[in-house]
Amino acid sequence: MTNNVTDQFVDELFNLTRTRFQESVIFQAKKCLLDYLGVTLAGARMLEGKADALLNSLGSVEEKTSVIGFNRKASLQNAALVNGMCAHVAELDDGVRFGMMHPGATVLSALLPLAEHEELTGTDLLTGIITGYEAAIRLASAIQPAHRNRGYHATGTCGTIGAAVGATAALGFTESQMKNTLSVAATAASGMLKVIKDGSELKPFNAGNAAASGLVAAFMAQAGFEGPDDVLEGEWGLISMMTETSDLSLLERKTSEPLGIEKIYVKLHAACRHCHPAIEAALRIRQKTGIQGAQIKNVIVTTYGLAAGGHDHTLISGINSAKMSTPYSVAVALMTGRAGIQEFSEKQIVDAATLSLAQKVVVSEDEALSALVPGKRPAIVRITTSENECYTERVDLTKGEPENPISVDELQKKFISLAEYGNKTQVEASQIIRYVWNLESDLGRLFPLL
Repeated sequence: MTNNVTDQFVDELFNLTRTRFQESVIFQAKKCLLDYLGVTLAGARMLEGKADALLNSLGSVEEKTSVIGFNRKASLQNAALVNGMCAHVAELDDGVRFGMMHPGATVLSALLPLAEHEELTGTDLLTGIITGYEAAIRLASAIQPAHRNRGYHATGTCGTIGAAVGATAALGFTESQMKNTLSVAATAASGMLKVIKDGSELKPFNAGNAAASGLVAAFMAQAGFEGPDDVLEGEWGLISMMTETSDLSLLERKTSEPLGIEKIYVKLHAACRHCHPAIEAALRIRQKTGIQGAQIKNVIVTTYGLAAGGHDHTLISGINSAKMSTPYSVAVALMTGRAGIQEFSEKQIVDAATLSLAQKVVVSEDEALSALVPGKRPAIVRITTSENECYTERVDLTKGEPENPISVDELQKKFISLAEYGNKTQVEASQIIRYVWNLESDLGRLFPLL
């Protein structure tokens, strides 16, 4: 009989592992996996030198697990760490607006090495993916936005929970083992938002650390380590420690409610998601008017508070600073018609014309727009030309949200583009797609391609 918040949460998650999932949910998990592989392969190229140096320094006693995008093996924990960092560095990984976190970068970065190391089946992996996403997203949704307001990065904190619970589901743990895994993961959960400031390169570490810590949590529970009776609630519990206000009812899934994995968004622009509504509005104006950067006198972006605070800087101190900047993101979109990986490259972020235009972009909060969050994430972009012509566009839900989804064809094109950027051939990219769609039978054939 369940008698506390942790028991109730674990009980639902454990029962989920015993569920016969609908085909649409299984296909959604495969889409998340394909999207993850694309962004991680691209991220591996972006972090190639530093990640190789990190793996060399960490070393491995047992090197039998593939590190995605690298022609080398590593220990299980080190592979998860580097996978998570590579998955998050391009700012193109999936997320969920109600939980304000990126589940794929943590859950999948842990589960793929685990599946290879433990020789799990495709069905085991899919069960872990769906359950891990559920745990991370439900917890994040219950404690946001107060969790963020205290400076926590939910991808690191709740992502640790998701990776750990996903591992227990994939490995077929008992309910008691899942609860102890959750306790270890809650103890290890960490991740600060200070790392998005200045030219910091540490935001991806939050994702990688969560993936690695999630695996450690699962194996500690398997070894017999036990946790407190209610690690989530009560005095000194995870929830009271990491947030001042929460909605614990969101830890419980209603019968008719979609699963967490069905609520995720897919990113088409290589910037922080809070920048996307303004990017999309700017691109619409450019497409409709053909306006050029030199013609623009000023750009006014009105948006919700979370997108304005911390994302309004015009001084760009590096790639990660550019990805967090709405002025830069809007400027580069207006200059090039795109906002992909190349638009946030070292070469592009020092382009004089782009930086000059970014200085003309002003971002401010509108309380009426803030009141619409998280149901919507709106931005209004108003462009005035040197001849005082004005163009305005509003975006409430960016492309890729579950209410405004991308097609399977668009997803595959995104994957191919990123895989090729990550040095895969067209033939290899096509094989990866085929093996993902047939994961139940082809999981073992996927690893050599990664």
